[in-house]
Amino acid sequence: MTAASPPLKARLARVAPYFRASRPGLILAGLASLVAAATEPLVPALLKELLDRGFQSSTLPLWMVPVAIIGLFALRGGAGFVAAYALAWAGGRAVLGLRQAMFRRVLDAHPRLFMQQSASALNNTVVYEVQSGAVMLINAAMTVVRDGLTLIALLGYLLYLNWALTLFVAVLFPVMALAMRAMTRRLHRLTVQGQTAIDGLGYVMEENALAWRIVRLHGAEAHQAERFGQSSELLRRLSLKSAVAAAAMTPITQTLAACALSGVIVAALWQASQSGSSVGGFVAFVTAMLMLIAPLKHLAEVAGPITRGLAALDRAVGLIEDNEVEQQGHHEVQRARGEITLEGVAVRYRGTDAPALSGVTLTLTPGETVALVGPSGAGKTTLVNLLPRFIDATEGRLLLDGVPLQDWRIAALRRQFALVSQDVVLFNDSLARNVSLADDPADPIVRERVRQALKAANLLDFVQASAQGLDTGIGHNGSQLSGGQRQRLAIARAIYKDAPILILDEATSALDNESERLVQQALETLMRGRTTLVIAHRLSTIEGADRIVAMEAGRIVESGSHAQLLARGGLYARLHALQFRDAGAPSALPPPPLPPAD
Repeated sequence: MTAASPPLKARLARVAPYFRASRPGLILAGLASLVAAATEPLVPALLKELLDRGFQSSTLPLWMVPVAIIGLFALRGGAGFVAAYALAWAGGRAVLGLRQAMFRRVLDAHPRLFMQQSASALNNTVVYEVQSGAVMLINAAMTVVRDGLTLIALLGYLLYLNWALTLFVAVLFPVMALAMRAMTRRLHRLTVQGQTAIDGLGYVMEENALAWRIVRLHGAEAHQAERFGQSSELLRRLSLKSAVAAAAMTPITQTLAACALSGVIVAALWQASQSGSSVGGFVAFVTAMLMLIAPLKHLAEVAGPITRGLAALDRAVGLIEDNEVEQQGHHEVQRARGEITLEGVAVRYRGTDAPALSGVTLTLTPGETVALVGPSGAGKTTLVNLLPRFIDATEGRLLLDGVPLQDWRIAALRRQFALVSQDVVLFNDSLARNVSLADDPADPIVRERVRQALKAANLLDFVQASAQGLDTGIGHNGSQLSGGQRQRLAIARAIYKDAPILILDEATSALDNESERLVQQALETLMRGRTTLVIAHRLSTIEGADRIVAMEAGRIVESGSHAQLLARGGLYARLHALQFRDAGAPSALPPPPLPPAD
């Protein structure tokens, strides 16, 4: 059962604070709309004077007719231009403020945001929905102001001309309001469902853009096309239902207006025949009545844009207000000693039965190199993600230099870590910017540090061979680099940061033998005097670690040096024997079949 949508007033109140910076533009647009609305009754009034005075006597100078008409429409046009400009300015300021607030929240939100929402959904909300939502809402708001004021001005003029007939028109408004309220609720529900469908369609597109090699290699194009088609069809049906709900308001409103107009014209003709009203008065009244239709139509149609705009902006505001920021303390030092302590740490992911970590107790002394080994799913990556607080422990305590991680300022805590992962993420920017990140590579000191980091990561030869040197662009996620170059660039980034604690998650996995040897030398130099936590599946790369910790099913099952663990004959010894037996096998292919017997 679909939950009832919040009242329109509550949704407007939630969005309104983000339009404070746009208030001057909205006020100016409102004043200009007021001027334009005030000119509306002047059209039938001018007709009345022309018919009553211009055709019955020569007291009206002819030159006043073009002057009045041109002046009237010039005033309306100028007011309309000012309102449109002020509206565009207000919309731009609102979108700018909202988009910046959303992006700041993406930067400081709790990491669970990225587990709950896909990248395509966040991109759609921040880039597209806030733009379309703000424009629709502001345009709709100005339609309400402009046509509402026009309606009031015309009704005031009608009251002045004939109050009795005008009261008959007023009966129309409550009936219209009830019809619009019912249709608006349905339209809001369909709009929210449409947003979810757009996210689903965008997610299918995102997956196929990222995994195009796998899709084509496995011949999965037809299945992916079917997924995309199903998502597209769902979106088409919801869009059609929304269009029907929005379009139904116009004929309902026009029918009610036509009923009122026909009744008023009949009554006006009867009055004229009884009391002998002037032709100008009759024409002016009917003209003003006909002029009511356009603002009534606009006000009836505005419910759709308001509903869609509010739904989009409500989602944008929800990204800001409904996602908590990372909780942090006040402890801060420039450089930690590097002592890490885990006491009975457990992690359980939502929706899973078995814990990712259970009862993990471990201490790393400053400058110690500890390697984590174990089968896939043992909890190694979960453990290292706890340290910079990318995830939080469900149970137990984690301390850095004796201070619980929750007591550290987040920025100060993460300043102590440098990470090189097997999943390298690079920015579509220059080599220098990808190494320095927060620092400006235009600074000569920063630039020299970048050069030294690239040299230590065995990437300086590539830089020197490039025409633009350190300013060479690397494309989307380093698409213009080889796998080994991408990995070495990530290592250069860690070398540049010079943090007291290193986390190396398969840091040499994408390197050829020669590059691995050179980078391993650079890492060994970098690791001196630093606490280092290494995740490695290639056990030959961690034989020199001070301590090796073997994990299985989220628990530490043994710990010791390479020689101690081999002698113990446990999990590490089995993994080591299995890996080196496979490495020494002459071929992984099955032997050729024997020839048939004679």
